Parts: sequence; C-alpha cells; structure tokens
Amino acid sequence: MGRGMSMIKTLAVLAIACEAVISAAGQSVRATVTTIVAQIQRADYEGNRPELKRLFDELAPFADDKELASRVRYWRGFALWRRALNGFNDAVDRKELEADLNGAIDEFAISAAKDTAFVDAKVGAISCYSNLLYLNQKDPERVQELLAKGTPLAKEAKAADPDNPRLLWVLGANIWNAAPDRGGGQDKAIENDLKALEEARKRKGTVTDALDPSWGEPELLMSLAWQYEHRATPDLDAADKCARSALALVPYWHYVRDILIPQIQSDIAAKAKKG
Repeated sequence: MGRGMSMIKTLAVLAIACEAVISAAGQSVRATVTTIVAQIQRADYEGNRPELKRLFDELAPFADDKELASRVRYWRGFALWRRALNGFNDAVDRKELEADLNGAIDEFAISAAKDTAFVDAKVGAISCYSNLLYLNQKDPERVQELLAKGTPLAKEAKAADPDNPRLLWVLGANIWNAAPDRGGGQDKAIENDLKALEEARKRKGTVTDALDPSWGEPELLMSLAWQYEHRATPDLDAADKCARSALALVPYWHYVRDILIPQIQSDIAAKAKKG
C-alpha cells in the first residue's frame, strides 16, 4: 500500500513538472512572437521591405500554434500588407505588390477563421482588397470580383466594431475617392479621420496584450496631413502640424520624415514665393 502511494505521489510530481515545462515553453513562444511583432512594426515604419519579408518568414514556425495562431497569422498578414504599402512609395513592380497583397489576404483570412470575433483581421483584408482595386481599376471584371469579396468584410467589420480607429483609417481612403452623392468626398474623409483619431486616443492604453493591434494614432495623423495638403483648398499649416505630430510619435517613420514633410515644406515654400 505504501509503495502504491509513493508511486502516485511520484506521478503527481511528474505531472506538475510537465505542466511547468509546458507553461514555460508557452511563455517562451509568446515572448519570441512578441519580439518579432515589435520588429515588424518598426520595419513597417522604417520602410524596410526586405526586413518585413524576413520577419514574415520568421513567424512561420508559430503559424499554427494552438494558443497564438490567430495573432501570428494577423501579423504575418500585416507584414505583407505593409510591405505592399511601402512598395507603392518605392514604385515596386505591380505584380510584386499584388503578390504581397494576396498573400496578406490569405493570412488575414486564416486569422479571422481562428478567431471569428477578431475584427482587425478583417480590417487588414479590407485594405488589401482596396489596394488591389486600385491596381486593377482598368479591369472591370476583376474590379467586380474584388468588390464581391471586400464589401461583405467591410459590412461585417462595421457591424462588429464601427468605431475601430484602424477600420476607420482604412475606410478613409475609400471615402476620399468616393463621390459626394455616395457619402464620399474630401471633407467627409477628413471628418472620418478626425473621428477615428479621437477614438484612437480614447482607446490608448486599453490594449493589454502586445499581440493585439493597437496602432492607429500615428497612421491617422499621417493621413490627415496628406489630406490637408491635397484637398481642393489646402491647409498646409494643418498638414504640417499633423505630419510633425505623427513623427513625434514615431521618429523613425521613413515616409513621414523623408517624403511627406519635405513635400509639405516644398508646398509651403512655393506658396510663400507666390505671395
């Protein structure tokens, strides 16, 4: 009887030890993924497309992790999505942009399937479809195909989290390009992004998991800067203020620091020269 009790106690100790090892391994995986995600976000702001592809690959071993798969897939999609967006600034070949956008859509779809309540996976896919629409605007058949896939996602995301600042940021570009009789136009787009900026600031600090997306405020300030610069009646002071506010939040943002602010400053100088 004593020997049997001893065996039971030994097995219990072994079980506890195994649980501890499994828990430690899970924490180690989370820590590794969290580090890679931070690197992806920095590479995006730095406009480092090769690094985004490398980090996309680096997340591959964790893509089907039981606990983290949805978020890993999201950030893999994010890496390809932002690789494409940065590629537009670098005049990258259209086929390469499309390949990245389609790859991102695949990752976002898996992320959403693994966590049906995860709105941000749909947000990323909506933006990818919008950018594919831009690339294929001269192909009516492809346009209809893309609309049929992207429109339902937008409706689902709006129904689930209508004030999500990242969703509003993605929709802002569509509003800017839409006709006024369809609820679009420059003023409506700026109004949308100002609302989203307020929401982003309201939600700041509410995300406690580093693998849940919380970006948005810098991106909205950047978009507002671009919009104020490019509206029919430009407000260059507002554009400069928004761009510098974005750069204050992300000092290493390549696009804002090296492209957007110099463009705005050039416009300000040209306006001053005209008197």
